[in-house]
Amino acid sequence: MKLGFACKYLDSELKQVFPFRATTRTRFLSLPDEEKIKLIHELATVNLTNLFLTLEQLALLPDPLRMMRIGSDLLPLYTVPDATILYKTFLPDLYPLFKKCGDFARKNNIRLSFHPGQYSVLASDNPLVVERAIEDVEYHALCAKLMGYGQTFQDFKINIHMNGKKGFEGFKNSFGKLSPEAKLMLTVENDEISCSLDEVLQARALCPIVLDIHHHWVKENAFIQPDDPRIAVVKESWKDVRPVLHYSISQEGIIPDQGWPEQSLLGVPKTKLRAHSNYYFNDTLNEWALSFSEFDIMCEVKMKNLARDRLYEYYLHRQES
Repeated sequence: MKLGFACKYLDSELKQVFPFRATTRTRFLSLPDEEKIKLIHELATVNLTNLFLTLEQLALLPDPLRMMRIGSDLLPLYTVPDATILYKTFLPDLYPLFKKCGDFARKNNIRLSFHPGQYSVLASDNPLVVERAIEDVEYHALCAKLMGYGQTFQDFKINIHMNGKKGFEGFKNSFGKLSPEAKLMLTVENDEISCSLDEVLQARALCPIVLDIHHHWVKENAFIQPDDPRIAVVKESWKDVRPVLHYSISQEGIIPDQGWPEQSLLGVPKTKLRAHSNYYFNDTLNEWALSFSEFDIMCEVKMKNLARDRLYEYYLHRQES
């Protein structure tokens, strides 16, 4: 079992060690083309360099901790039309950095992923939203391809939600418009508002299903268990690749420190339950997440790798006892 973290690698003082840099669309568009190119070239170079430095840190850790989600702003503003055109003037200069990252990750068995934002809605009933969502997925696929991925089924994970008024049929139609490489990498996840696990399972023939156990609890007020028949269906969608689940819990002070939270007794709306905690403080829920022993776990928690490391220590103690 691998335990991953999302985007930011923190040190013991809670500082981001190798941060990605970004800029605003407004600032970018205010500059003449020459300065635009200089800005995004510099930012992309810094981000790729810091990605490699992060990967170097992961390679020093035990194999179960070699898993991370890369931030979407690897190439800042890439999908802004004015920036897309300018990136083409220098993107080949960045190919060696991309390749360096991908080669190093594969050599050191580091599992990587992207998670496009909430506005990438392939199932939207608005054609413009769908068009932008496809562009966003393809941007992430491009970054993965430049690192040498997208060659085999799920050699890299690009995860999105299926939310959108057109539901599965809309998702299916948009999926068909993706590049072959994007299709190999895309996964779809249940969420806590619009798409339940049962609804997302409709996509299992198209792409793997990422199980988010916290989203499922918030939506259904149920703690799904590894022997639930739907879990077998989730695993089947991954074929011969180890499946991934997402694990988060509600914030400190919202749910108890031990035991199974019961929504009707918490006295807070679902919107409060959705927010992620700093650390994994409830060992009942930790036991639950770790009981999905055939899955790798992406830790979606505010203290990133630090919280993940504490969960790993709990996991080791659990194995020894």
